[in-house]
Amino acid sequence: MKDSPRKNTTKQRPHPPTRQGKKTPLPGYKRGGPFSWLLILVVVFTVWAMLQRLPSDKIGWDAFVSYLNEGQIESVEVGETEIKGRFKPDASATDKKGPVSFTVDYKPEIVGERLNEMLEKSGVEWKFTRPRTWLWNLVGMFFPILLLVAFFYFVFARNLRGGAGGMLMSFGRSKHRLHSKDRVEVTFEDVAGVDEAKEEVAEIIEFLKNPKKFQRLGGRIPRGVLLIGPPGCGKTLLAKAIAGQADVPFFSISGSDFVEMFVGVGASRVRDLFKQAKENSPCIIFLDEVDAIGRKRGAGYVGGGHDEREQTLNAILVEMDGFDTNDQVIVIAATNRADILDHALTRPGRFDRQIFVPFPDLKGRVEILSVHAKRVKLGPNTDLERLARGTPMFSGADLAAIINEAALAATMANKDYVEMADLEEARDKVRWGRAKKSRVIDEKEKKVTAYHEAGHTLVQSLLEDADPLHKVSIIPRGPMGGATFALPEKDRTIFTKRYCMALLKVCFGGRIAEEIFCDDISSGAQSDIQQATKIARQMILTWGMSDELGLISYGPDSALRDLIYIMPGEKDYSEKTAETIDGEVKKITDQAYKSAKDLIEKNKDRLERIAKALLKYETLDADDVRVILEGGNLDKPTVADLLAAEQAKAEQSKPEQKKK
Repeated sequence: MKDSPRKNTTKQRPHPPTRQGKKTPLPGYKRGGPFSWLLILVVVFTVWAMLQRLPSDKIGWDAFVSYLNEGQIESVEVGETEIKGRFKPDASATDKKGPVSFTVDYKPEIVGERLNEMLEKSGVEWKFTRPRTWLWNLVGMFFPILLLVAFFYFVFARNLRGGAGGMLMSFGRSKHRLHSKDRVEVTFEDVAGVDEAKEEVAEIIEFLKNPKKFQRLGGRIPRGVLLIGPPGCGKTLLAKAIAGQADVPFFSISGSDFVEMFVGVGASRVRDLFKQAKENSPCIIFLDEVDAIGRKRGAGYVGGGHDEREQTLNAILVEMDGFDTNDQVIVIAATNRADILDHALTRPGRFDRQIFVPFPDLKGRVEILSVHAKRVKLGPNTDLERLARGTPMFSGADLAAIINEAALAATMANKDYVEMADLEEARDKVRWGRAKKSRVIDEKEKKVTAYHEAGHTLVQSLLEDADPLHKVSIIPRGPMGGATFALPEKDRTIFTKRYCMALLKVCFGGRIAEEIFCDDISSGAQSDIQQATKIARQMILTWGMSDELGLISYGPDSALRDLIYIMPGEKDYSEKTAETIDGEVKKITDQAYKSAKDLIEKNKDRLERIAKALLKYETLDADDVRVILEGGNLDKPTVADLLAAEQAKAEQSKPEQKKK
């Protein structure tokens, strides 16, 4: 389930009383060690030496005398041991590459009297400068160095505060994000559709609130909780809700944040994370996508004993073993690849609890849609239960996207509220993609698509074991030229052989209609053939629905692959068995194809009426199809009528906008 945006009004929850042994200050930066200051000094003196070697405006005594005699000098200031002056603007020494001013070193005891005569004779403006005191000389010598030290200190101060060892050792600092208890505002009210998972974590919340209650009888709270489930089903949201419900800090980090190019950095970050968590106990550590560092160890899975990922995993195992019963630190991890996790990570004592967060059922989808629908204005004709029935195997994130897409569509259409049509269009958009209404389709191609979808629709409507029809459309959507949508009456946890055979017949209905009515076949049945083959192989290999092969599983054995490494593509059965499997797949598909063809042959007139209605209206719902199958006529506006109405409405709105 996706995180719902926060409401404008922040929920105020009473803070629990101060717990025993709680350390309030959060971990801060550590000051840099001697190595850090030594590094600063080395950098400063290196820059100072480079500046000393830069080209300057100093000239020799002979050059000074030559410029003075040639009249290229404008003014001169005579100091104790040096002469500073400026060239005339039109002097040859002040070309584009030459300096405007100059400095000359001299010895007063040698050229003192002769210098006065030379300056008087040349007519240059000159004067003596007052000698600087020893304090000014000291400031002039060390001020640039102090300025460089201050510059490097303020620029690199934050990097140098990365712990012992200075900037180079800051790689070992954990990259977690700390959400204090005042910032974690997600509670169980924001989580829906996972009631069983919420019940399982209830005792963890009770332990974080009242640890002495469990210590009274000697019970030990689970040190780790592993959340397993498909993407988007609410694992991260559930972890945040646990922290918000228990009112404790929440350390969040992804598994990929531990792994760097330097070996040992991940293990160092693990130690730093657990150290800070213990300093802020009671708290929760949330490791998202833990499979990035928790994969099985061994030659078939990682590079060897010195692999960076393996060292990081070892550090996590050691830290979780080092917990005391009074640490009050709960580790929650989330993954959608529990089958590849190392067994040492999932054993009791580390991740004691494994909570499965599945796709929500019908009741859960209604609750999830209700939670997200609170943010939008719904119209009187909206039916969230009907929408939930039409979204089997949708995750919480998909359902949140449906509500959001419907709100955006209603806004773009200048509606006052979200209607049921907006919700259904948003559902189709999330699952299949945006409808391509502006796409120009050839009439022949449009006819083939209409008969193809009419074949699916007819078989779907007449078979008792198939799911009820919801609607059919020949408007291109995503990669498809058309689609037939079913509306399951309930969530299926088991698949019967009759239901699977009905699915195969519906898949072949489109190709059979093309053969009969179009006198040709097209590539539009590609996805239907793939789906039918997948269902047939699943029936034979896994579900034991073949009389020839019997009750033997020929699917991939995950337990065997854990013990020995099997190369991809290797089979666990002989070539003779493979031939038998291929024969059984063809036998089942041929049987479904023949049965679907007989059904269509007996109802050719009905299929042709459905196809003509699709060419006229482009989209038909279940009620429209029922009227056609019963021999009635549809009485609703065509696509051309709807386009004309939209154009007239747009033309009427233009004068009103001009008046405004």
